Parts: sequence; structure tokens; C-alpha cells
Amino acid sequence: MFGIGAFAKYGGVSVRMPRHYDAVGLLRPAHVDPHTGYRSYEAEQLARLNRPIALKELGFTLEQVRAVLDEKMDAIDLRGMLRLRRAELESAMAADAARLAQVEARLRVIESEGQKSFDDVVIKQVPAMRVAELTAVVESFEPRFNTPVITPLYEELWSRMQAAGLRASGAAVAYYENLDRPVTVRAAIPVGAEPDPSRDFAVVDLPAAEVATLVHDGPMEQVIPNVQALARWIDAHGYTSVGPAREVTLSCPNCGDHSVTELQEPVARR
Repeated sequence: MFGIGAFAKYGGVSVRMPRHYDAVGLLRPAHVDPHTGYRSYEAEQLARLNRPIALKELGFTLEQVRAVLDEKMDAIDLRGMLRLRRAELESAMAADAARLAQVEARLRVIESEGQKSFDDVVIKQVPAMRVAELTAVVESFEPRFNTPVITPLYEELWSRMQAAGLRASGAAVAYYENLDRPVTVRAAIPVGAEPDPSRDFAVVDLPAAEVATLVHDGPMEQVIPNVQALARWIDAHGYTSVGPAREVTLSCPNCGDHSVTELQEPVARR
């Protein structure tokens, strides 16, 4: 038998914890001296001590801990429940990390306001082009929604084009329609082929357009400051947007931090 101090030491807790667990009925001492009130514990009770500690650290309430202990779960059942709780916590942490990334991205947008030079915007004519494309629907135009969708969409399009014996004749182009939710995103690659309804992808013609362009250097998760800079230039120079915005991939070394994308906004004079 151990005194409460030794028991707490072996359990890796403060002396207050066994006292508290005794008070709430979670862990009674093996023996209490009737004259001194001195608590004594057996080594086997360390297993009982471990369970409420683990459950409390994982966010279970005192009532939930008591219910678990009263059911006398064995180690296998408890391990399974803890693994489930761990998965829930990992999911919550991932969601918090994603929200933090969104906040940081929006802060970058605010900090960059007015910093992008209008000299970086170029008006040019782009010719009509024939493209092979696949489409998908995403919740929003925000990069956090469309980037995880469009990347595998391009991979699938490349695979289908290769199976059909088609080669790319230009840089990949992404464009978006219906910017209210949901958004239709189109992953397109220029080709020289004729439309063929038997293929498992579409071949369509993108019209020629006058576009305002701005080059974005970096991952698409950080594109919003440049998107907004381009919008301010269009408004300040007497233009209006007249068609789906395009994103032309100029360089994509593993499509990471070193990717280069030309933002193209079809425009006309107001």
C-alpha cells in the first residue's frame, strides 16, 4: 500500500487530484485510517487513476468520465474510444489551422492594399483558342475552395488527353463561371483537335478577347491581393469586366511557391 503522496508521485499527478477524485467518487482509497483520515492506495489503483486523467485531458466532462468508469471499460474499449476522440481533436485542429490560414491570407490582402503598382497591369488581345476541358462545381471562388478541386481536375484531364492521343498546344487555362455560389470551374488545355462527343472530356472554343492582365508569382492561395489590384486598375482606367476571368499557368514547377500565373480579365471600355 502507498500513502497518498507516493501514489500521486507514481501516477504523475499532484496530491490534490487523488483527493478530488475521492471527493467526487471517482477513485476511493483502498484504506482510510479511521483516526487520522490518512488515505492509502494499492498499486492496482494506478490503472483506475490513469483513465480519468486521460479522459479529462481529452476534453471529457466529469460526468462523462464517471459514466465511462462505471461501465468498467477494459483497455481495448478505452483505447478505441480514446482513438476516436483523438481523431475528433485532430479534425478540430485541422479546421482551426485552416481558419488561421484564412485570417492570415486576408491580413495579407489588407496589408497589400495600394502597394501593387498599376504599371504591372497590361492590356492585350488574346486570340481565340480551342481547348480540351473538364468542369467541376466548387462552393466559392476563394482559393481554399477551388485550388483543391482544380489541381486534380487538371491531372485527370491530362490523363484523358493522353489516352485519346492528344497533345497540349499551349499553356493551361482555368476559368470560372457563375461567381455566385456554387461556382463552375473549368480546367482547360489548348489542343488542335476537333470536337468529338465520344471523348470523355469536352473540346470547346474560347473566344478572342481584350484582357487586362497581371502576373501572379507564387501559390494560388495567395492570389487575392493581385485579383483585387487588377480589379482596382480596371475600375480606375474606365474599363468593365465582360467575361469569365482566366488564369493562365506560365510556369508550374510542382505547382508550389514558385508557380507563375497570368491573371486575365476580359474587359471593354465603359
